[in-house]
Amino acid sequence: MAEVTNRHTELGLSNEQVLEMYRTMLLARKIDERMWLLNRAGKIPFVISCQGQEAAQVGAAFALDREQDYVLPYYRDMGVVLTFGMTARDLMLSAFAKAEDPNSGGRQMPGHFGQKRNRIVTGSSPVTTQVPHAVGVALAGRMEGKDLVTFVTFGEGSSNQGDFHEGANFAGVHKLPVIFMCENNKYAISVPIEKQLACEKVSDRAIGYGMPGYTVDGNDPLEVYRVVKEAADRGRRGEGPTLVETVSYRLTAHSSDDDDRAYRNREEVEEAKKKDPILTFAAYLQEAGVLTEELQQQMLDDVMKIVNEATDYAEQAPYADPADALKYVYGE
Repeated sequence: MAEVTNRHTELGLSNEQVLEMYRTMLLARKIDERMWLLNRAGKIPFVISCQGQEAAQVGAAFALDREQDYVLPYYRDMGVVLTFGMTARDLMLSAFAKAEDPNSGGRQMPGHFGQKRNRIVTGSSPVTTQVPHAVGVALAGRMEGKDLVTFVTFGEGSSNQGDFHEGANFAGVHKLPVIFMCENNKYAISVPIEKQLACEKVSDRAIGYGMPGYTVDGNDPLEVYRVVKEAADRGRRGEGPTLVETVSYRLTAHSSDDDDRAYRNREEVEEAKKKDPILTFAAYLQEAGVLTEELQQQMLDDVMKIVNEATDYAEQAPYADPADALKYVYGE
């Protein structure tokens, strides 16, 4: 029992910190679930889900320095951006495409996270383009003598794109402090992992770029925290980049416009739900004596209040002025 219950303290995490990790995972899940309801009600146009990947996202983000590191998230990374300072209101404003949306002022589809004050670097619609950007930020940080690490995420389908290979190669050659984290959720939209890779694991590719590669259980936030913390420490010591592969499962369809019944059966999805990180991490915290039933209910009530208030605010918020469509496009 001691070995199970002491995992987070062995990693240097307090009870308060792991409860905050769980709360952030829960908040991401409940925002996501609300967005699906709003989409099906015809109130928001699009959802691209984080469900099933919250543990990897939050575990990794907690291992970084939120005062100086930069994150370049991919479109599912609600857990990352919530950890780095985005709010439920920010995310709902984006979903409703309102003028106050901090990502793009209502211009971009959801999942294009960007917030300068929290060092969340905006992504682009073509997948994997954030990878060379992360390498560039790391290079700029070194040139300016800053002690920063850049953290970039992408799906396993994106690990087949040229941007990943070029970025990884450059970072490896120049020993830049970049953490490449592949969130392997088993499907590149409808293409299963066995039709995407000739190698067994995405992390097998690391050796080609002169960096260590690790594959970890993406449903275990503590294991992800451990590996990403080591990668961040390694980067700060000037030892170069790391490739981390977190293996989980996408619990929803690819997006609100996708019907995943066309390429995977319900039995597979139901089996994956048994490893849902929201459930398994709560079970760990209960076993460790950190999370009681009363505290869990209080946390859920608090999270739902936040989600309800964010939904109400964003739904009533004004849309951008049509003239703002050209704002920031050309030099003023």
